[in-house]
Amino acid sequence: MRIGLIGLGRIGAFHATTLSSLDRVSTLLVTDVESGLAEAAAARIGATPVKTVADLFEAGLDAVVIASSTPSHLELLRAAVQTGVPAFCEKPVAEDPYAAKDLVAFVERHQAPVQIGFPRRFDPAFLAAKAEVDSGALGWLTTIRSTTMDASPPSAAYIATSGGIFRDCSVHDIDTLRWVTGREVIEVFAVGSNRGDAFFAEAGDVDTASVLITLDDGTIGVVSNTRYNGEGYDVRLELHGSKGAIAAGLDEGFPMRSASPDVPFPAGPRHRYFMDRLAEAFRRELATFLDVAAEHLPSPCTVADGLEASWVAEACTRSSREHRPVTLTEIR
Repeated sequence: MRIGLIGLGRIGAFHATTLSSLDRVSTLLVTDVESGLAEAAAARIGATPVKTVADLFEAGLDAVVIASSTPSHLELLRAAVQTGVPAFCEKPVAEDPYAAKDLVAFVERHQAPVQIGFPRRFDPAFLAAKAEVDSGALGWLTTIRSTTMDASPPSAAYIATSGGIFRDCSVHDIDTLRWVTGREVIEVFAVGSNRGDAFFAEAGDVDTASVLITLDDGTIGVVSNTRYNGEGYDVRLELHGSKGAIAAGLDEGFPMRSASPDVPFPAGPRHRYFMDRLAEAFRRELATFLDVAAEHLPSPCTVADGLEASWVAEACTRSSREHRPVTLTEIR
């Protein structure tokens, strides 16, 4: 398959390496607005550099992966759909969900396969946890906790175009809550704080946040995020139910120490970055997308899923700024 990749920043460069390792990718064409990145990727993994996005779409692609900065996602996704190229788009679908209100209908009208990038849906532990919920083994859920904690923050340039912690980071946890439970968010109450680098506040962002989420069946969701988790990179899901409880992310690289002196867990080196913690999930995600692009599978994470997570992230952003609960009915 001839695959195009737009964007070679931290996630784009990672996707380039993953795509180049997949047997079904015969040709990988890459482009980035920043001069030299495409050529560097070409030298590193044997990809073909392309000067512009327009040139990329004219290169006879079987599919395209959009991994550019958040503000460019909507325009590039529309371009791919309109030209009939199956597209994988990193989250969020759009920096502003109001600008993407017609996107679901647009995609359906053009009938182009689209998959949105939420790798936790492909993590073996997260999949096992969801299976426990689906089987009824946990009973009815009382609380679901989803955690994303970076060991160290991204660059100031990344934060300036990220859309803020709720749209960039919490959105993964939001999608996880919806996907695992099969329920919808009806209300959020979000708080945030800044105790780290000044560039967060300068960008109108926070470096640490928590969200209390109410789902439509009464289940309570708790989302925890920070850009400064000194012990390591923490991606975790806890499901507490009337019959049992289970967690994903409690492996030997779990970045937390026990205060009990006789408990050695976890024994392994701590996860330091999403690239090592979620490496298998990313690989499965992109391999699945190739099947979606070939129309062997329906999209496991649709534009509607991505847009719904963005609406919730928008509600979180407003809640944090206005210091009050915000309903999804209000935000729409």
